[in-house]
Amino acid sequence: MDESQLRLDGNAAAGVLRQLFADELTTARGACAACGGIAPIGSQHLYMQTLSPGGVLRCRTCEEVLIVLVHSEGKYRLGMRGLKWIEIVDTSEAGAH
Repeated sequence: MDESQLRLDGNAAAGVLRQLFADELTTARGACAACGGIAPIGSQHLYMQTLSPGGVLRCRTCEEVLIVLVHSEGKYRLGMRGLKWIEIVDTSEAGAH
């Protein structure tokens, strides 16, 4: 089997992405790309002004930018370049074990 037989259109990820982003993300853990610190997203520092269209989530250890969130003109934009990875617990399986 070659690579072309395994490759799907990105739309095939719709179900997984829908499940992933429907969960409460503040309990998800992430690793800072700058210092390697691992912590729940909800324990990081959010910088946001009143009436601003978004905010910046910074690492609680080194203060590097982890996530940039913007909501404007009916759209959301999410930049996560400051995270090496994010780990979200599958709540549909949590009670199964």
